Amino acid sequence: MKHSLQLRLSQHLTLTPQLQQSIRLLQLSTLELNQEIEKLLQDNPLLEREDVEPTPPPPRDSAEQTAAGESSATTEAEATAPGEDGGAFDAMDGISYGGSGDAEDDDFSPLAEQPASLRAHLAAQLSLLHLSERDKQLVAMLIDSLDDGGYLPQTLEEIAAMLPPELEVEPEELSIALQHLQHLEPTGIGARSLAECLGLQLAALPADTPYRDEAQEIVLHHLDALATRDFARLKRALRCDDACLRTVQKLIVSLNPKPGRDFSFEETRFVVADVIVRKTKGVWVAALNPDAMPKLKINRLYADILQRNRGGNSQQISAQLQEAKWLIKNVQQRFETILRVSQAIVDRQRNFLEHGEVAMRPLVLREIADTLSLHESTVSRVTTQKFMHTPRGIFELKYFFGSHVATEAGGSASSTAIRALIKQLVSAENTRTPLSDGQISELLGQQGIVVARRTIAKYRESMQILPVNLRKTL
Repeated sequence: MKHSLQLRLSQHLTLTPQLQQSIRLLQLSTLELNQEIEKLLQDNPLLEREDVEPTPPPPRDSAEQTAAGESSATTEAEATAPGEDGGAFDAMDGISYGGSGDAEDDDFSPLAEQPASLRAHLAAQLSLLHLSERDKQLVAMLIDSLDDGGYLPQTLEEIAAMLPPELEVEPEELSIALQHLQHLEPTGIGARSLAECLGLQLAALPADTPYRDEAQEIVLHHLDALATRDFARLKRALRCDDACLRTVQKLIVSLNPKPGRDFSFEETRFVVADVIVRKTKGVWVAALNPDAMPKLKINRLYADILQRNRGGNSQQISAQLQEAKWLIKNVQQRFETILRVSQAIVDRQRNFLEHGEVAMRPLVLREIADTLSLHESTVSRVTTQKFMHTPRGIFELKYFFGSHVATEAGGSASSTAIRALIKQLVSAENTRTPLSDGQISELLGQQGIVVARRTIAKYRESMQILPVNLRKTL
């Protein structure tokens, strides 16, 4: 075998650290970007925000310092004495109670009181009941077993089997404890099913409540027929007419199917728009939101030190300086790319901005990528978790993209526009004879939009619109 040397040229893509950082920053949301920047600000002393630095207080002369010292001594002497405004000053923490206080005290706003949880609300009521300590402990155990809706997801037998045998808790004791729990507020708490929950609320109503007994009959024995809008079966069961059934249905609908949800509080998530769209001189223009753009700069103090000392010990500082420059450049490039993509979207969705969802045109990522000479994956990163503020609301950039459906004229309609048309048709339908998916398909066909019945069903379910039998009313 003969050995030889050959020279070959080949190309391969190398992701430099700067390019990796650029890609990572591009796919982050505004919140995640700020968290990333805060982390880098702590790690790199050469990077800082362009915030306005507070003006330092002017130096005081010796006379002012002497006066300040006398004032401080006077304050310490009078710390425990009531003020002229009737408030007492606590010298330990400098907080004034009961009086108007100084201007700084006026700016203090107490923390908002957190609403009580469901378990705390029930425990407070339990403490007022005249029960034995053992019964209270059993009720408290059932309270801890409730889910967020206020239901008891386990049977009493299952709960009894989980308890230590030495406690000798019988299912009958748990049944009595459950009765005590179900007498607490809110009414319907501790139910093991929807029928029991609604039945407890109906039983708590005054005896002279119109149609209460009929509502109890439906809730306890015909709830499935009510859920499927089988009004004929319900009228036969109650031996009543449409007016009676309509009143019974209204009474049942007024009940709370999840009595515990009023004590469940979710943290509100706020969205900061990256781009703001306005109409200027008849043209829709996208502009970056200055509040979403972090303002970064190089710390001049450390940069000057590095400039004066270019020795061997400055290698680490030089690397941090380069990292800071990369970050500033990549953040700027990130927002420039977001703006370019946003403006391209605005140019293609002008009709949406003018007329709403029904005028949304079909749009795919490749169209924007080809227009801006970007890779399709780059456009995908830009449009994920980036938001645009328009006169019609705040939308994620991905909202403006959608598949197309053919029309009889040979054109295409956006899936977003078709969803809007379906929503309009359903909102305008006669609820006694609601439109089926096939009828909606025919109505869209009359407008030249060819959509199959299965596609209508898929779009309807995505908008959480009930099927035809569940939209029917008396």
